[in-house]
Amino acid sequence: MSLRDLSERSGVSAQMLSQVERGETSPTLAVAAKIAAGLELTLSQLLRLDEGEHVAVSRAGGRRRSTRGGHSFEELTPPLPGQRADVSVHSLEPGATTGGRADPPMHEPGSRETAVVLAGTLALVVDGTRYELQENDSVTFDADLPHHFENDGEGPTRFIAVIAAGLRRG
Repeated sequence: MSLRDLSERSGVSAQMLSQVERGETSPTLAVAAKIAAGLELTLSQLLRLDEGEHVAVSRAGGRRRSTRGGHSFEELTPPLPGQRADVSVHSLEPGATTGGRADPPMHEPGSRETAVVLAGTLALVVDGTRYELQENDSVTFDADLPHHFENDGEGPTRFIAVIAAGLRRG
């Protein structure tokens, strides 16, 4: 989930979320409760006060889904506290993109993303450079750079994205 998505879901500004994520500020309990609600967690879960489960099954019917224009996606990983990677499956209709060309990156510094094309063709634009991908191709890139995916093909495209937070050093 991007900071923009969490901001929309929680009512907390992306700037505040970014500051909290980087440890530049500590949220009030009210803000932390909004963040927890946006992540579909209780405040106790967010603060990891009720740990105990070591396996989390994400059932197909209970996953978080979103659709914007010709882009739809489904979060495959459940919202767990302290989670450092997210897996999602995306569908792009012909002509659709995952975000605006000028949108700032919404992943924390040091994040990496890997995408695997399941069906169709996909273009990745990272920091102004375009990479063309075919079915079964994969790509890994620094996700804190400006980027988006495009479907310039004639049919729908499906791909899986894995975002690993803060793994890149220097």
